[in-house]
Amino acid sequence: MDLGLKGKVAVVTGSGRGIGAETVLALAQEGVKVVVTDIDAESARATQQRLAALGFDAIAVPADVCRAESVEALARATIDAFGSVHILVNNAGFPRDNYLAKMPESDWDAVIDTILKGAYHCTKAVLPMMMAQRFGRIINISSRAHLGNPGQANYSAAKAGIIGFTRAVSLEQGRYNITANAIAPGFVETEGIRALPHYQRIKQAAIAKTPLERVGTPRDIANAVVYLASDAAGYITGETLHVTGGRYS
Repeated sequence: MDLGLKGKVAVVTGSGRGIGAETVLALAQEGVKVVVTDIDAESARATQQRLAALGFDAIAVPADVCRAESVEALARATIDAFGSVHILVNNAGFPRDNYLAKMPESDWDAVIDTILKGAYHCTKAVLPMMMAQRFGRIINISSRAHLGNPGQANYSAAKAGIIGFTRAVSLEQGRYNITANAIAPGFVETEGIRALPHYQRIKQAAIAKTPLERVGTPRDIANAVVYLASDAAGYITGETLHVTGGRYS
């Protein structure tokens, strides 16, 4: 099936590892030219080199999505390399878990700024190009945590905010043939998750609550991104796709 992605250009934030790295691979496999961007320059370059070794068209541009000037430089580098941006995946983010009564303000700010301000900076940077070409796909990575998780007030608030942000952008930009959708992953087995203390206990607890009786993989999320970026999803906007194996609680 031709998904209409060949020759398109995608920027995926936080794509040095985990879900982001799998997403740039999945898009590249569909013929998309990809921009690997991450605050960790080394991981961004490593992912880009793996893609290049497979024969895919990819560049690495380290960027801090919390800083407007860094995102503007990312946009310029993308234009210089590929001429435009058709797909933006706002994936950058991380948890810093603690009960709210014990949560330092710095942990609140770091999580909110990276997830929400990062999506603001990156989306604002690419919208003029998308509006001019009258085409765009904005895909924001939320989380099942938008429903609320104990010990994750900052992360839950940010991921819930992403859903409202997505809806607002979809309403503003539909006239330009720009869609905006969110994906809410459940428990996904990434390198970062596997490094957590008591990982096996956390994993088994997640499986017990998941109707499909397994945890998610980065490719599960990447496949959803490819779908929402494709022509097959051209009449879908303002939606949140839960990729959780059926788990909501």
